[in-house]
Amino acid sequence: MERIVKSGEGWRMGWNPNAAKFKGLVGGDNWAIELTEAELNDFCRLLEQLAATMSQIASELMDEEKIACEAESDLLWLEVAGYPHAYSLHLIVNCDRQCEGSWPADAVPGLLQAVQVLKVF
Repeated sequence: MERIVKSGEGWRMGWNPNAAKFKGLVGGDNWAIELTEAELNDFCRLLEQLAATMSQIASELMDEEKIACEAESDLLWLEVAGYPHAYSLHLIVNCDRQCEGSWPADAVPGLLQAVQVLKVF
């Protein structure tokens, strides 16, 4: 299996099954964080959970109402904030290194689509 790198407007995501420790990569236009396989699996799983939550709650909010939702594992923390149809994403990695990153609302749909296509987990 070869290295996979996907990118779009404001986001990057990668997978290298042959890497020794950091098999995953997430990033924006001007930054990137290498992730272990377990961290990348959690990132994908939690992002999909948050996206589903935002979709489910959409009918309960007024059009101009914003919301923030968060999800975490032992390895990382994610938060989405904004409108159910347009929200930003914030990531904090909690393991042996402290790093964080965020994506603007216009980058999240492409990143979410890449997560669903990559299907590392």
